[in-house]
Amino acid sequence: MPYLDVNDTTLYIEDEGSGPALLFLHGWGTSGRVWGGQLREFVRDHRVVTVDGRGCGRSARPARGNTVDGSVADLVALIGALGLDRPVVVGSSIGAVLATELGLRHPSLIGGIVAVDGPGYWPAATGALGELTPGLRDDRAGLLAGWVPEWFAPGTAPALIDWTVRQILDSGVYIDEQLDVFATYDPRPRLPGLTVPVHYLHGELDAPIPPEVAWTLAALTPGAEVTMIHGAGHMPQLERPAEFNAALRAALTRLRAAA
Repeated sequence: MPYLDVNDTTLYIEDEGSGPALLFLHGWGTSGRVWGGQLREFVRDHRVVTVDGRGCGRSARPARGNTVDGSVADLVALIGALGLDRPVVVGSSIGAVLATELGLRHPSLIGGIVAVDGPGYWPAATGALGELTPGLRDDRAGLLAGWVPEWFAPGTAPALIDWTVRQILDSGVYIDEQLDVFATYDPRPRLPGLTVPVHYLHGELDAPIPPEVAWTLAALTPGAEVTMIHGAGHMPQLERPAEFNAALRAALTRLRAAA
């Protein structure tokens, strides 16, 4: 079942393996393909589900619903349709926000959260995304060519950066609406009430979202811990897959013990 109809759209999913469920969520504009370095490792002893969010990758590109609320609603429907039993949700960048919102709004549905380089409060506090909307509208390819390399640590292979840019260019333009929420998004006041166990993984060289964000969020989240991925930027699962996989396995062990 590679395609799943939820709400008003169709999502592309991959669902392999058996065991405790993991649900992987990609970041803005990319796709489930960003987890290619994790699939073979974790499908050996987990049920692994990846999804291309609405407007991204191989999913449909509706003009409506491209918000945090819409994406969370899609995930609630997906968990129900697939019969996932309290999966641990592993979210990268905006995917970390969606995982956190799932935990805050629907704690009974998931068994844990691994937030990977999540933006948290940082864009709202710094206004870092303020210039993106007009740039994406007027010169999408040019803006991405200048911005996406900043996501990666120095020395990252240019082919990996170019591949990431191409994924975003292949996604629909309506996903830009997802970025609007970050003008005001700040989960910090609600994190002390989060009852789902959380682990923060973060690239130590993440320039767009510095490591202090993970430490700040963890300090507010009951029982949360932080693991830094050395030598990685904003996309550690792509930049340092072996180190990331080891850190994710350790995080899953801690989350299950906490649960």
